[in-house]
Amino acid sequence: MAKDQNPTEELNAFAQQTKDQALAAADTYFNFLKKAVSAYPSSGNPFGDSLKGYAERNITAMHEYVQKLSQAKDFQEAMRIQTEFMQSQFSALGEQTRTLGEAYARSAADVVNKASKAP
Repeated sequence: MAKDQNPTEELNAFAQQTKDQALAAADTYFNFLKKAVSAYPSSGNPFGDSLKGYAERNITAMHEYVQKLSQAKDFQEAMRIQTEFMQSQFSALGEQTRTLGEAYARSAADVVNKASKAP
């Protein structure tokens, strides 16, 4: 840091550098998670496919949330971003629970049907 900066400017520069490093680490982490989940086999049944798809979408949603939150200008904006994220996650939870339940029921019915047709 330059010697002609005052302590406040130095502190602000250090805080910005730390924030940038933390966001870069978060990006690396979320990208790793996305690749790991997409590479994981889903077993080819509706339940596994749905579960994998939701995992990928949830990771993406969390990554976007972290990026938006990092750009908040003040506490009120951070609270608005947090509230919007929580509302969208509660909505997603309801949808995911419903569709995963349906996919599980279909998968279970397939297993029962296959077992009953076996000699």
